[in-house]
Amino acid sequence: MSIHLYLVGRMTKTKTFDCVEMKRQAQEKLMAEYQARKDEFDSYSEFIQAKSQASAWQRSFWLEVDRASQKCG
Repeated sequence: MSIHLYLVGRMTKTKTFDCVEMKRQAQEKLMAEYQARKDEFDSYSEFIQAKSQASAWQRSFWLEVDRASQKCG
């Protein structure tokens, strides 16, 4: 089998979940949490920033993104 046929076969595989629905649900969950905690933040943006730093994994991820972006420009 050629690599082209292999890749085409992989691209047409039926997904077991809906990416758009998954993202919609994640945003809905975030908005519900923000609504419940909005008195803690000046804006939704501030809430999202705080959420992006909530765990050690997230802090490490964003630190790596920052380092990589500094190398690029």
